[in-house]
Amino acid sequence: MRILVATRDDVLVVDPMTGAVGSAGAGIRPTCLTADPSGGRIWCGAEDGLRRSDDGGRTWVPAGLEGEHVTAVAAAPVGVGSTGSGAVYAGTEPSAVWRSTDDGAGWEPSPELLDLPSAPTWSFPPRPETHHVRWIACDPSRAGRLYVAIEAGALVTTPDGGRTWTDRPEIAPYDTHELAIHPERPDLLRVSAGDGYWESADAGTSWTSPEDGLDVTYLRSVAIDPGNPEVVVVSAASHPHAAYMAGRSDGRLYRREGSGRWRRVAEGWPDPPATIAPLLAAGHTTGELWAADERGVHRSADGGRSWVAVAAFDPTPPWLRGLVVVGKP
Repeated sequence: MRILVATRDDVLVVDPMTGAVGSAGAGIRPTCLTADPSGGRIWCGAEDGLRRSDDGGRTWVPAGLEGEHVTAVAAAPVGVGSTGSGAVYAGTEPSAVWRSTDDGAGWEPSPELLDLPSAPTWSFPPRPETHHVRWIACDPSRAGRLYVAIEAGALVTTPDGGRTWTDRPEIAPYDTHELAIHPERPDLLRVSAGDGYWESADAGTSWTSPEDGLDVTYLRSVAIDPGNPEVVVVSAASHPHAAYMAGRSDGRLYRREGSGRWRRVAEGWPDPPATIAPLLAAGHTTGELWAADERGVHRSADGGRSWVAVAAFDPTPPWLRGLVVVGKP
């Protein structure tokens, strides 16, 4: 098993058994990162296209979309979306979604995304003249069904790999950062957003925002216990500037079971909070979750109740952009 962390300047590879940290970036300045669900293939976005690694991040090759500012990437499981390796989807700035079914040799743009009624309202607050795709999630059970987060303005869906689109419902997350789906409950969507925590039990047709127990509601990341779809963990901060930048942050973790109350995670995180809101990722076994902040990489073996550090970063990266778990123990 290897843990890959995309920083502002590099892709770091972590050996969770030894704590060793090295560079896997080969000069890449990453914007986003994902792992193929079926193996060791990694996709890394950059401001000038995509890179692909077929050996778990040891080497990288160009994978198309040269000249495009790639801001999100997601890989469908093998057999979901295509034959062979599975479909890969990339999001860009300005907002567009691209699809490849040949390992990145060719890319097909979605023609109708900007025709959605809400599109004229999309705007990224720091640069209001533009907007981008922040996150893409592939339905693990239905080929071509995607959930695409626009920063900021909408969480939209497509049933057919981007050929047609459904706009956001009236009541829904506006500023989605991440969306997590458990393969045993593919219609249960969990969202961390700038406008709080959201969930849908009907594949995004309707949404609720249960936030009892959250003392801050700017949410950055979300992960679900691999062995229990009722257990969800989120990272949060008091406001955007306190979520991302090392040295001026107040990030923290919260955990929730079923329809219960959110509870602040205390074991393994500083109090008062003084780190970025960490990136989160599910592992492969029941209770296994991973987190990365400016201190390093952390692991939970009990569904997010407690955490231990497994690797330290030196020097401290100023910004984290992606976290993936490669291989199995």
